[in-house]
Amino acid sequence: MPNLGPGIFTVTLGDRRLDQARQLYGPSLRYFAAAASAGSIRAAARELNVASSAVNRQILWLEGTLDLKLFDRVGRGVRLTEAGEILLAHIRRSFSDFDATLGELQALKGLRRGSVTIAAVESVCDSLLPDVVSAFRAKFPGIHVSLRVGGSERVNGFVISGEAEVGFTFDPTRDHGLTVAFQRDLPIGVVMRPDHPLAERKRLKLADCLEFPFCLPSEGLSLRKRLDAVLVTLAPSRKTFVEANSLRFMRALVKRGGVIAFQTRFGIEDERESNSLVFRELDDPPLRRDRFAVVISANRALSLAASMFFDHATDAIRRQLSENDADMASLRA
Repeated sequence: MPNLGPGIFTVTLGDRRLDQARQLYGPSLRYFAAAASAGSIRAAARELNVASSAVNRQILWLEGTLDLKLFDRVGRGVRLTEAGEILLAHIRRSFSDFDATLGELQALKGLRRGSVTIAAVESVCDSLLPDVVSAFRAKFPGIHVSLRVGGSERVNGFVISGEAEVGFTFDPTRDHGLTVAFQRDLPIGVVMRPDHPLAERKRLKLADCLEFPFCLPSEGLSLRKRLDAVLVTLAPSRKTFVEANSLRFMRALVKRGGVIAFQTRFGIEDERESNSLVFRELDDPPLRRDRFAVVISANRALSLAASMFFDHATDAIRRQLSENDADMASLRA
């Protein structure tokens, strides 16, 4: 095997076989396939816009090179022999593979330029999306990515209206214009400082938390709807410190001490790692899960750029959630 330089090599075929392959993949195969398809050399010549003698000459040359009879001449037409059928099947496979490869190359060419608009809730923007978008941009630097941030209902609305192609949300509405393309249930919990009295407990109920001042997500957020369903049964003496539509803002208040907040584990990865905040799951059945989802329009197909972004993002999210599950399991052990 001759060395052609770093990382380059060639496989040596027999000289005769290599010459045959080089010659066969000229016009002869195309002319043969046309004659087989049309059932006559004359019809193939009309289709190819060449002289009948040229088609016949290429087929005769092909039969001579292979030393096989490819056609039986029947009247003014031709009929494939067994050898001809084998060769035609090979040609069709080869052309099909080439068409598929050409399609992939054209798709890749299309991805050199393009744009995708996504919408996401704040917690996903804080945690998952920066790494997802950064890795996607490294792979497809010519694709422009636009992000819209809002609550769950706004994210759903962006996708339904066409203002965004891919949405990252919680508890998506059952709307005929929306398709849930990926979903995962995440535990709801309490976020607090490590020195908070509740931090020593592994599992909590919402009633335990109401003994202390707490922050609530604003009405309209999916998490607030779940909390309200339990709060109404507890009829607590409200010790709410603040209501806000920003989980990031509420975490900042928790860090300053005196209050706790409710959310999923999204968005607090750095704080948990540095032990500046702790997360404890709530044990109330209605609060054990909040449904995270990636949504797309039910009425419009994704653009090529958006489809590639969706595949990239869902793969990355699956990996990230699996890692988070392992981390949480180790904390509960």
